[in-house]
Amino acid sequence: MNMEAKRETLIEFPLRFPIKVMGEMQDTFSQTIFDVVRGHAPDITETDIELRASSGGKYVSVTVTINAVSQEQLDNLYRELTSHPLVKYVL
Repeated sequence: MNMEAKRETLIEFPLRFPIKVMGEMQDTFSQTIFDVVRGHAPDITETDIELRASSGGKYVSVTVTINAVSQEQLDNLYRELTSHPLVKYVL
């Protein structure tokens, strides 16, 4: 069994999967993250998003819970989010 096949068996799909994205507080941040995630999980709605500002107000975290259907979907979403210029961290 190769490592890729082994990794794919660690999560049973489909499942609800939260993704936390952090960046600097900007007016467009949450909508931008929503749009990126929707490209990979078109069934998300506004109710699938939770926003939380940092105590100093400089940063914001956006948690989006998606209906994940495959490891490939999650990998592609993480790649796009981590390469986005507004994003500092993705968990």
